[in-house]
Amino acid sequence: MSVIASTATSTSGTRAHYTISEVAALTGLTAHTLRWYERIGLMPHVDRSHTGQRRFSERDLGWLGFVGKLRLTGMPVADMVTYAELVRAGDHTRDERRELLETTRRDVLARINELQDTLAVLDIKISHYGTACGGTPT
Repeated sequence: MSVIASTATSTSGTRAHYTISEVAALTGLTAHTLRWYERIGLMPHVDRSHTGQRRFSERDLGWLGFVGKLRLTGMPVADMVTYAELVRAGDHTRDERRELLETTRRDVLARINELQDTLAVLDIKISHYGTACGGTPT
C-alpha cells in the first residue's frame, strides 16, 4: 500500500486535502520547495482554506509524483514549467506537450546508453582488479 493510500481518508475513500507539511512528508519535498514550485508556476493553483493555509488535493499529489519523474529524467525546471503551462492552456497544446516529452525521452535514452557504456568500462576495471589481486575474474 502506498504512503498516500495508507493515510486517513474521507467517506469517499480519498482524502479531501493535505497540508503542506503532510505533502512534504509524503513526497520528500520540503515545504520551501513546494512553495517555490507554486511560485514559479510548476505547481498549479493550490486551493486555500479560509485561513489561507494551502490545501493540496489527491490530484495535486499525482501532479507532484509526475513532476518527480520529470526531475529524475534530468528535464530542466524551465521545461517542466513550460509543460505545466501547456497543460493549463488546454487540450489544444497536446502536440506540444507530446513533443516536449518525446524530446525528454530521447535524452533519457541517450543517458541510458552512456550509463551502459560506463558500466561496461567499470566491469572491465573490476575484472582487471580481481585478476590482478589474485582473485578470479567476475
